[in-house]
Amino acid sequence: MRRLIALIALVAGLLAAAPPPPPPDDIRSGFQHPGVLLDLDQLDALRRGVEEGQEPQAAAYRRMKESRYAAEDYRPHPYKTVACPPYKNPPACTAEREDAIAAYTQALLYTVTRDRAHARRAVRIMDAWSKVMTDHIEGNSALQAAWSGSTWARAAELMRHTYEGWPAADASRFGRMLRHAYLGEYAEEVADYNGNWDLTMIDATMAIGVFLDERRVFDEAVRRFRARVPAYFYLRADGPVPLAPPGGKADTPEEIREFWFGQRTFVDGLAQESCRNFQHVGYALAATAHAAETARHQGVDLYGEVRERLRATVELHARYQLGEPVPKALCGGRPQLTMGPDLEVALHHLRGRLGLSMPYGEKLAASMRPAGTDDLFVAWETLTHGVRLATCTDRTDRVDCHDQRRP
Repeated sequence: MRRLIALIALVAGLLAAAPPPPPPDDIRSGFQHPGVLLDLDQLDALRRGVEEGQEPQAAAYRRMKESRYAAEDYRPHPYKTVACPPYKNPPACTAEREDAIAAYTQALLYTVTRDRAHARRAVRIMDAWSKVMTDHIEGNSALQAAWSGSTWARAAELMRHTYEGWPAADASRFGRMLRHAYLGEYAEEVADYNGNWDLTMIDATMAIGVFLDERRVFDEAVRRFRARVPAYFYLRADGPVPLAPPGGKADTPEEIREFWFGQRTFVDGLAQESCRNFQHVGYALAATAHAAETARHQGVDLYGEVRERLRATVELHARYQLGEPVPKALCGGRPQLTMGPDLEVALHHLRGRLGLSMPYGEKLAASMRPAGTDDLFVAWETLTHGVRLATCTDRTDRVDCHDQRRP
């Protein structure tokens, strides 16, 4: 009897010491987990691709593993208040974005290797911030909170739902940080701001809503997506001038032209910031695709509502980024060709799932592979969403696709 009692006590002690299992899908919200940008099927495919040496995942994984974000001795630098004035980049702002990317990087490394050391690093970074972080301030606070918040939510979603070693109390504290120090920033009215702000905040709102199992937050992001995306990416069906963002001051044709940086000729795929620079259009494309991908995992087909806008925008900007002469009627013929590694998630759906023809988008993505990170909110998307591109099977193509030719 004493042996039986001792055995029961031992088992009880082991159970008490064991970390709690990942929480199940929240019945009230109906969300699927993990479901922020990536779901379980994608995580399994990513892992198999790396293990079997498939491209583009193998090369993308090597690049991620060699990055500073993957360092074994990576140390977070949390701040209580993140103050981000416009056109400046104080240490707190850089640290927040980089630590969020590092947490996401370590979470992806854990996904591939199942090495718990990576998971512990990801959790350590997130815990360091959730213990002290309380607020964002200054003029760029909303955008900063969106860049970092969208990445934090991706990392947290992976850790909470694929790793049993993050105590529920710590995960809940991280959730409270996202709720109180991030979500409130996205409530700012930004209809008159350049659209990449609103689209990045929509991406972050949706991601945080899923992590928090907050259907109301998710639905608000869907509403804002449907209002802003058609007012950012133009199609001729919209009329002679683009649609105005709801709630903004630019509503007459002339005001809308000025909002579009003085552009007076509108073609399919032009974006509100095309004549500012292609870099910010890339941010907007990435944020829009992130939100649509997350929504798709939750049973909402936002892609279906905007796919022609996305396809046209990718093709138009990729064509000129690759060097085709720009007509003078578009941005005076001299746009700033500064697009970054922002196309992978959009191509994953439009080219990979739907099979749409996107030759310019494919060529541009191939020329940037394996895509790394923009150090803001786009990270390792060749690894997570890269599809084998048709252009890379053509040996006469001028794009160097040597990393893509393996089946």
